[in-house]
Amino acid sequence: MILISACLLGANCKYNGKNNSKDEIIRYFNGKGIVPVCPEQLGGLSTPRLPAEIQGGDGKDVLNGRAKVIQNDSIDVTEDFVKGAYETLKIAKSLGITKAILQSRSPSCGVGKIYDGTFTGTLTEGDGVTTALLKTEGIEVYSDEDFLENLHQ
Repeated sequence: MILISACLLGANCKYNGKNNSKDEIIRYFNGKGIVPVCPEQLGGLSTPRLPAEIQGGDGKDVLNGRAKVIQNDSIDVTEDFVKGAYETLKIAKSLGITKAILQSRSPSCGVGKIYDGTFTGTLTEGDGVTTALLKTEGIEVYSDEDFLENLHQ
């Protein structure tokens, strides 16, 4: 079993009500044990919703109370992102999941690079909130881009 961002599987749960469907991931995992998740919905946020970015650090900093997740209207949604991360972890642990493929650059699911909190499309080093939590619990996390690269090696 592997945890996968639901938006990568075609679920319209992205902040703008759309998805990030990846045909290659869908084909590869067809008939295999997958668990689709959207940490932002699990945290109580609606779809569609305003875009949000981490300000003052990365997901690890959010979990440690040193950074916040802020929507582009300046509303603090940190609590929702943290709740969604813990709900995702609860699902992973209950099913014995040790690997996840999550949506790149997302404030929840980003792996290695996330938007910098300025809403200008600028990337910075770091993980999203859910990715940071899963990694601290020993779950291997790949972005949709990293996973696809590893598939072809």
